[in-house]
Amino acid sequence: MKRITLTLAFIAATVIAQAQTLEECQQAAEQNYPIVRKYQLIEKSTDYTLSNIGKGWLPQISATAQATVQSDVVTLPEGMTTMLSQTGMNVKGLKKDQYRVGIDISQTIYEGGAIASQKEVARLQGEVEKTQNDVDIYNLRKRVNELYFGLLLIEQRMKMNEELQNVLNSSEKKLESMFRNGTAAESDYITVKAERMTAEQQMVELKAQDEAFRAMLAHICGIEINDLKMPDNNVDIGKDNMRPELRLFNTRLQLADAQEKALDAALMPRLSFFASGYYGYPGYDMYHDMFSHEWSLNGMMGLRLTWNIGALYTRKNDKAKISTMRLINENGRDMFLFNTRIDNLQHVANMKRYHDLMESDWDIIKLRTKVRKAAESKLDHGIIDVNDLIREIYNENNAKISMEMHRVEFLKQTYDFKFTNNN
Repeated sequence: MKRITLTLAFIAATVIAQAQTLEECQQAAEQNYPIVRKYQLIEKSTDYTLSNIGKGWLPQISATAQATVQSDVVTLPEGMTTMLSQTGMNVKGLKKDQYRVGIDISQTIYEGGAIASQKEVARLQGEVEKTQNDVDIYNLRKRVNELYFGLLLIEQRMKMNEELQNVLNSSEKKLESMFRNGTAAESDYITVKAERMTAEQQMVELKAQDEAFRAMLAHICGIEINDLKMPDNNVDIGKDNMRPELRLFNTRLQLADAQEKALDAALMPRLSFFASGYYGYPGYDMYHDMFSHEWSLNGMMGLRLTWNIGALYTRKNDKAKISTMRLINENGRDMFLFNTRIDNLQHVANMKRYHDLMESDWDIIKLRTKVRKAAESKLDHGIIDVNDLIREIYNENNAKISMEMHRVEFLKQTYDFKFTNNN
């Protein structure tokens, strides 16, 4: 069974290592991000805190050892001392040096809900840290999106550059043949050859950019980046905003409520059972110890009700501070939603703009291709010079580049909208 589990894990890891869609790159980046390990640390820290708070219900035990010298001690009235002496009883009196070794035990019975409220505060503090971690990891998607679509755009430009080189190479061969046959000038052949070499230089630059983007994306994702897939353009504009930042604001508000309840619990009285005992001198029976200076065992037990009103001194300021933090979080949430709506309006406008541009891109390319082919025919008949042909070749190639840029930018705006709303 263990071997099967390991095999399945290896297969899953292999699939992820070969995954090349945007969603798979995002998933791989989140798993590879070092901050992921912080979740376990936050959980452990919260568990330790909750465990320590829960120990408030355990008996509190303290041991003491004490040696004192007093300036005065309890004594019997002088008349009683004289009377006892006449009967032959020697009244030594209490010694001014006194000693005790003891132990005190206290068991909380009722604490006004303070322990429960402290646990809730600690739990929500852990949730705030986890949600902040979610925000940091989620923002990694934007970096992945930028690199992914930047790489897609470079790939499309490389394809267009290959087509440009093919067209220029075809014209170069044709002019080379015409030059050898004496029907074209050498300068025309050299001009096209220079343009073809310039396109090759551009390809070198594009390949360098491609390698750099792949290296950065591979480092973030922790996987090898090979053939990327063009993402789909499905987007639901009407879906609710599911960003982790909103959960962070809500969790902080819940924490403020829990802290306010903890203030109320701090004002409640405490009831506890206690037991105290010591071995020493003098004991609780001081009159006996006036006649005998021997150490003795002493103990007591009972119930103790305490009510510390010290929390009233800072209660007003503490509640005002919590209220202020609540207002800050509510304002932060409103500002976040306000900016998100602005971003959404911009993304929707950009999606419409690129969609409208794409509708005319194919028509423009068809026309540019037709003009380019006509220019090649005219060059064959000596009607136009080679510079006019080169211009039309570049016009056609630029039209194709524009179409691919519009397509990639449209998809990028779609995924920027998804990122803004986490849907």
